[in-house]
Amino acid sequence: MALIFVTGGARSGKSSYAERLAAGTGQAVTYLATAQAFDDEMRERIGRHRADRPADWHTVEEPLNVVQAVQDAQTPTLLLDCLSVWVGNLMHFEFADEQILAQADALAQAARSRPGTTIFVTNEVGFGIVPDNALARRYRDVLGWVNQRCAAASAEAYLVVSGLPLRLK
Repeated sequence: MALIFVTGGARSGKSSYAERLAAGTGQAVTYLATAQAFDDEMRERIGRHRADRPADWHTVEEPLNVVQAVQDAQTPTLLLDCLSVWVGNLMHFEFADEQILAQADALAQAARSRPGTTIFVTNEVGFGIVPDNALARRYRDVLGWVNQRCAAASAEAYLVVSGLPLRLK
């Protein structure tokens, strides 16, 4: 039904803004987390995120099969945080660019097909310098394409900078 796209840089406030949007629906929320704990720092970060979420939110942790997780969500509101980690996961498991873009198209379609509100959070990585290695450039490019597809499919899109949301669409 309604897909809302929220993008911004690291520590921009995008996740907090998306969480406020989700809470503001007044409906039950599923929080779909895409991060995996590959090291101690990431385990701590995931733990902080879990502790910060409202206790009544249902959490699903799914690093790869995000399309199916969106289709399976039972609550009226779904918050997916985040597309950028998901794309990194797919690249880590050697998905080709075309496969990732096909997954992004399927994800956008799944989000638009479900009842209620779906919110996608992602990083905007295209504002910085050109990365110095091929893998980082590929990641920047693929994430940029995924973001474009998901933003195009959304009913609303926001760029969050320094904690301030700017409505793009």
